[in-house]
Amino acid sequence: MSSSPRTHAAPAATPTNACTVTPAGAAWLTSAETYPQGLLADWRARPTAPAVLPCGTVFDVVSVDAVFGRRMVDRLWHEGPGSGPVATHRGRVLLFTAPGTARRLPSLLRWEEWSPAVPSLLCHGAGDAVTVPPLTPRHDLDDRLASRWLVAPDTRSPRLPGPEVVLWACVRAARTAARSAVRISIFPRGDQSAKVYDVSRRR
Repeated sequence: MSSSPRTHAAPAATPTNACTVTPAGAAWLTSAETYPQGLLADWRARPTAPAVLPCGTVFDVVSVDAVFGRRMVDRLWHEGPGSGPVATHRGRVLLFTAPGTARRLPSLLRWEEWSPAVPSLLCHGAGDAVTVPPLTPRHDLDDRLASRWLVAPDTRSPRLPGPEVVLWACVRAARTAARSAVRISIFPRGDQSAKVYDVSRRR
């Protein structure tokens, strides 16, 4: 089965202020809550604290192994339409996706021949909640475990990838991993870790 994003005119540009949550982005995040204004006021009063937000109405979240997740983000920004907000939390990458993605993605992935090469995905949708990074990052925590934004929300209406686009990114990341494994097996190197891609870098 071959998967491709629905719209794929040209590689997306890397966001200029990828790690900065704007006021509009904070308003979008808190709109997932029943009483968003109260939460937004509390969050602004403690901007270095993470927040727990419900999924299923404003966004779904797909949680992926850190290395594989960064490969997915790499493919989305270099070959695809870009991503919605992306965060890291406790060593995993959190992809913010369109509502309904958590329900459809697992069944789509089961049909894909590359699915055995995709690490276990945790799909959070209706009835679930996730911890999102603080508005202002803390620098006194272990960076490997700290919650932080890779692509922070910066608008009240971010373009969120749906299940087909996320599936496409999974397949591309799996192919990249397979090619890397072949190269490593033929040309062994001292450091065989995957390339770490941070979309906050400037071009």
